[in-house]
Amino acid sequence: MALLEVEKIDAGYGHIVALHGISLQVDAGEIVTLIGPNGAGKTTLLRVISGLLPARSGRVYFDGRDITSQPAEALVGIGLSHVPEHRQIFGALSVWDNLMLGAFTRRRSGKHELQRDLDFVFDLFPRLAERRPQLAGTLSGGEQQMLAIGRALMARPRLLLLDEPSLGLAPLLVRELFRVIGELRDRGVTILLVEQNARAALRVADRGYVLETGMIVLSGVARALHANPQVQQSYLGRVKREA
Repeated sequence: MALLEVEKIDAGYGHIVALHGISLQVDAGEIVTLIGPNGAGKTTLLRVISGLLPARSGRVYFDGRDITSQPAEALVGIGLSHVPEHRQIFGALSVWDNLMLGAFTRRRSGKHELQRDLDFVFDLFPRLAERRPQLAGTLSGGEQQMLAIGRALMARPRLLLLDEPSLGLAPLLVRELFRVIGELRDRGVTILLVEQNARAALRVADRGYVLETGMIVLSGVARALHANPQVQQSYLGRVKREA
């Protein structure tokens, strides 16, 4: 069943049209990845979906509800959270305060309920539990990414939008991050993942879309995209040789 449906979205900045008739679907319980070169429109699409950028035309539906013109804060309240590129945590606040800000739409929830959500985040990212009182701006890049995802999870999202989560991270941290992304799906969180590391993204995803110059040029099961010679040549750094 479709949790997210994007229908014929056009969007852009000023006179620049960044997206041309984009349509895609994310079903409940799956990871869908968007791959493509820089400037293809991947981040723009996430911004449209999460209410940060108005669409020029087309519609966005979340669980059957038209959310095209809804503001970002309203979408968080109905279960759609966006972890933006470059993390955008509050560096002058503690890890704890950043996490609690993620739960701002649930401020009427009881202490036990919030503690259960904190335990969920700390189970995924034990390092955050160790650094609760530490200022977020003093964390390493990998820890800041953990915090950005943890903050989004405190809103109890049904759909999590991740924009370039592995950007700037060491290979060991990238492997751990994608392990956590897979675990989130196993725990019932649906994910739309934008990622330059196409190899890692296609390994963890169920399905994928390839964006180029604001248009979807390929889509399908992640395994099939990983084996596609065009994808291999453009994004995986290799081409299958014919016997």
